[in-house]
Amino acid sequence: MKKSRLLLTVVIFLGLWLLPPNHLPAQKEEAQKVGKEITKRARRIAGKDRLDGVLSGRTRVLDLTYPLNAQTPYWPAPNYEPLKHEFFATLEKDGVLSGRYCAPEHLGTHVDAPNHFERGGIPLDKIALDDLFGYAVVINVRGKAASNPDYRVSPADLQEWERKNHEIPDGAIVLAYTGWGERVENLEQYQNKDSQGVMHFPGWSTEAVDFLLRARNINAIGMDTLSMDYGPSKDFAVHHLLMSAGKYGLENVAHLDQMPPRGGFLIVSPIKIEGGSGGQARIYALIE
Repeated sequence: MKKSRLLLTVVIFLGLWLLPPNHLPAQKEEAQKVGKEITKRARRIAGKDRLDGVLSGRTRVLDLTYPLNAQTPYWPAPNYEPLKHEFFATLEKDGVLSGRYCAPEHLGTHVDAPNHFERGGIPLDKIALDDLFGYAVVINVRGKAASNPDYRVSPADLQEWERKNHEIPDGAIVLAYTGWGERVENLEQYQNKDSQGVMHFPGWSTEAVDFLLRARNINAIGMDTLSMDYGPSKDFAVHHLLMSAGKYGLENVAHLDQMPPRGGFLIVSPIKIEGGSGGQARIYALIE
């Protein structure tokens, strides 16, 4: 019944959308509102189908998150430091096991909130919950990154993906798979610094991100590296572009080698730090 109503809504929406631009402007505006609602409903239906699949065993759940420990990668800049964790109460001594931890917001698999680079940007705890769910789009540039550690995902990469997989859907979370996760257990190789201390690892290009923001209604982008900007970046142009549009990013995303290019559904569950510029996140992929 729900799918029938959704189909009827789609038909009505298309009929209104195809009206001439100067004809019935009020109906045209209403059609645009209906279109946004269709997108939300479609995402809810897709998400529910996959959650039902988890319970029935039809859907596989893939963890895209690195564990937190003293070796977990973090941004190598002043005042950033590794995770610190210790148990201050034990079962033997206190009858209970309890610990404490301290970590930078931008350590391990984490979310970059829009306020990370933009004054007045949305903080971590205010990211809309709907935006933390999305269709998984995985752009495979592993071969290109292997021959060029400074490779940046280009519009051509997105166009190639769309030729093979159809248009990037509304509400997508677009992830770049570069193969850099193979280095994550060796921090020196993961940072890949040259003799001048400049890091070299792949990232996104501003041109590709601009296309996703202008032409595709994405929820977020992500990477399997330390940053969405490539290693040598000094101006963090991708961060600024993405976050000025109110979008968030994902960094140090794990196990992208196990993700299909399309068909997955992501659940991003960040820690809720009030006013935070980012924070550790558990990311799940639901794959049928």
